[in-house]
Amino acid sequence: MGANISKKDLETWADYLVNYSLGGITKDDVVMIKGEHICWDLMSVIQDKVLQAGGIADMNIVQPDNDRGKVWGAAYARHASLEQISKVPVWHTKRYEAMTKYIEILGVENPELFGNVIEEKAQAIMKADEPIKNIRLAKPWVLTLFPTQGFADIENMTLEEYTKVIVGASTVDPRLLEEVEEDIYQLMEKSDYITIETEHPKTKKALTLKMNIAGRNTVKCTGKRNFPDGEVFTSPDANTVEGEIYVDLPVFQGGTVIQGIYLKFEKGVIVDYTAEKGFEALKKIIETDEGSHRLGEVALGMNNGMEKVLMHPLFVEKVGGTLHIAIGASYPECFQDGSKTIEEYLSAGIMNKSAQHVDIVTDFRPGGTGRAVYLDDQKLELENNIWVVK
Repeated sequence: MGANISKKDLETWADYLVNYSLGGITKDDVVMIKGEHICWDLMSVIQDKVLQAGGIADMNIVQPDNDRGKVWGAAYARHASLEQISKVPVWHTKRYEAMTKYIEILGVENPELFGNVIEEKAQAIMKADEPIKNIRLAKPWVLTLFPTQGFADIENMTLEEYTKVIVGASTVDPRLLEEVEEDIYQLMEKSDYITIETEHPKTKKALTLKMNIAGRNTVKCTGKRNFPDGEVFTSPDANTVEGEIYVDLPVFQGGTVIQGIYLKFEKGVIVDYTAEKGFEALKKIIETDEGSHRLGEVALGMNNGMEKVLMHPLFVEKVGGTLHIAIGASYPECFQDGSKTIEEYLSAGIMNKSAQHVDIVTDFRPGGTGRAVYLDDQKLELENNIWVVK
C-alpha cells in the first residue's frame, strides 16, 4: 500500500520543487527526476510540470536495492568483483552530463535491501559513484523525501501518521525561512570561530569542539537544495577542527540507525569514535577514505515547524534548536571567495574531499545533550526552538 496524498498537495509540492527550488524550467532544460517506483505519484506530477514548461523529463527509476540510485546497487557489493565495480558505463556518465537540472525523490520501499554487504565493495561503489555525484552537484539540484511504509516502520509510525508529517512540512511556503534565518546568517558570516559545547550522557563529561570558519561563505537554506529546509551552514577550515562532541539524535544512514555518537578530533582528524547504536555503520562511514576522517560542514537547524523529529537526515538536520556536523566532504560554494582556487584549498587541507558526506545531529533543546553554541564570543540563544541572536 502506498501513501495516500491528495492531488492538491502533490501539485503544491511539485510546484515548489520545479518553480521555486529549481527556478523554473525552459525549453533548453533536461531535468533528471530520480527515485524508486514507489515515489511515482510525486514523480509523475513533476514530470507533467517539466513537460508543460517545454523541458525534457529524464525519468530515472532506481532499482529497490540501490541506496539513492548510485552507479551500482547492493547486489554489486555482495557479488561483484572490485574490477566489475570500477567499470562504470560511459552512457551512465553521459546521462548525468546531459541533464541540466536534477530532482531526487528520497523514498524507499524496503530499506533492508541495502544491508548485509561486503564493506570493501560498498566503499568501492561510493568511490565509483563520486564523479557522478560531483557532476550533479555542479548543476541546479533539489532533494525531497516521499513517505513510504519502509521509512514509516523505521520511525515506529503508521504510514498515515508518517505521511501527514512529511506532506505537512513539504507543502509550506519555504520563503518564510528567509527572515527566520537572517540574523544567524549575518552573525555566522562575520564570525571567525564556532564553539560547540555538549555533555556525554553517561560520563557527564563536558565536551568542547571548536573550528575556524573565518572567510568562509555562509549559506541560508530556504528550500533551494533540500525540501523541506531550514538550516544555516558553512564548511570550516578542516585543519582547525579540535576537541570532542557528543551527538545524540538518531539518524538513518545506509540502511542502519546510528545514535549516541562520540567523536574526538585532533588537528582536524577523527582520532577516536564510538556509537551507542550502529557502531559498525559509523565505522564504515569514517573508514571510507582519508577525507571521511575529517569534517566538511557545520550547521544550525532553523525549522521549528517539524511536527516530529524524524531519523531521516533530510528532516532531522533541519529541526530548530539543533546543530549538525557532517563527516566527509566540504561544500565547494563555501570556498568560492576568489582568494584561492578550489584545488588550492583542497591541497592545503582547508577544504575536505571525500566520497562521504554524512550529517549527524545534536539536540540543544531541553533534554538534549547540547549545552551551548558560540559564534566567536557571542552565545546563541533558543527562542521557540529557534536559534536567535540577542
